[in-house]
Amino acid sequence: MLKILHLSDLHIGCGFSHGRINPETGFNTRLEDFVKTLSKCIDRALADSVDIVLFGGDAFPDATPPPYVQEVFAAQFRRLVDANIPTVLLVGNHDQHSQGLGGASLCIYRTLGVPGFIVGDKLTTHRIQTRNGLIQIITLPWLTRSTLMTRQETEGSSLAEVNQLLIERLKVVLEGEVRRLDPDIPTVLLAHLMADNASLGAERFLAVGKGFMIPLSLLVRDNFDYVALGHVHRHQNLNKSNKPPVIYPGSIERVDFSEEKEDKGYVMIELERGQVKWEFCPLPVRTFRTIEVDISGAEDPLSALFKAIAKHNIEDAVVRLIYKLRSEQLDLIDNASIHQALSAAHTYTIQPELVSQLARPRLPELNASSSIDPMEALKTYLTTREDLKDIAASMLEAANKLLVDDVKIWQEKATGEQDSQNLLVGSKNIQLPLL
Repeated sequence: MLKILHLSDLHIGCGFSHGRINPETGFNTRLEDFVKTLSKCIDRALADSVDIVLFGGDAFPDATPPPYVQEVFAAQFRRLVDANIPTVLLVGNHDQHSQGLGGASLCIYRTLGVPGFIVGDKLTTHRIQTRNGLIQIITLPWLTRSTLMTRQETEGSSLAEVNQLLIERLKVVLEGEVRRLDPDIPTVLLAHLMADNASLGAERFLAVGKGFMIPLSLLVRDNFDYVALGHVHRHQNLNKSNKPPVIYPGSIERVDFSEEKEDKGYVMIELERGQVKWEFCPLPVRTFRTIEVDISGAEDPLSALFKAIAKHNIEDAVVRLIYKLRSEQLDLIDNASIHQALSAAHTYTIQPELVSQLARPRLPELNASSSIDPMEALKTYLTTREDLKDIAASMLEAANKLLVDDVKIWQEKATGEQDSQNLLVGSKNIQLPLL
């Protein structure tokens, strides 16, 4: 039985805007958060004496991280080298330079010949000897169109046609790797990709996004005992039958407020050929907290704001306060006291939003007994909409045509019935209006 730790999407060096400078270290506190959570992953790998660590890609926000960011990443993974734990570093979209042209940030570990480190920057199979036996890892890094196709092949084709051709090419290449597998050795597909039924997180904003959707059917094969994915930041299992499990562990830290309610962590796996057990292991990460309140109708807007803040635990959290108010309430807001109320937060942002101050003339009341002509109602409404002034005449013309066509339909229907002038509804006779 092999023990495996699967983690992904570190993005070390991301989200500095949500942190502050630690005066003791000189580092941004969000960088320290990411390093702390990565350290906990490595701690678990060492404590459980795992046989191999699989990293699903996106080590940094981009392919050229600052030296100090590269250093803290290397310092943590060096601990696996010292413990003789093999590690596969898959190349994700953020690790590639110029979307796949010009190498990847992780390739330096192969160039330096770091013992036990395998860089997955191409689709191929690695047979790795661990302390408890052999394992086969197929690495499928983030693929771009240029990886599988030439510009001449895509010229004149629609995006849908190009994507379909890419899928067909990938099927052929992946099938070639599958046919070379030893059926008696445990096999893992390690891939950085966007599966077609995955629930998205912040990667929808972070991705340099030039990839394509991979159908789940391409990943669910009896040849694979476990499918280890990267790229999507929300932890999920895409194959509920678990044959094989198709797992996104998610990112190890919250990147921004789009991940406010997501658990973060890594996956521990026990694997042998034909059998697998896996467990998601949550990490204690920095809390993100949104406080949103509408104080535009409050008599004492500042007190209403304080009450909204007091309802939440903001201690050491990254907080954003969003509140709506009217322009005449601005003088009632004491900004210094708001800053004081949020001082327990790790960092915070304040986003006041003014509600619309446009004058809205009262329209004639319309109800079941109203007899106002619909054209007159529309004319009255349009007089209150300065933004529709240029198209008001066209709107009136179109509305009149709709009404005329509607009446013709009713008239044609009514002439075919016994009583063409009265429709019986309940016990009342309602006169059909004829224009």
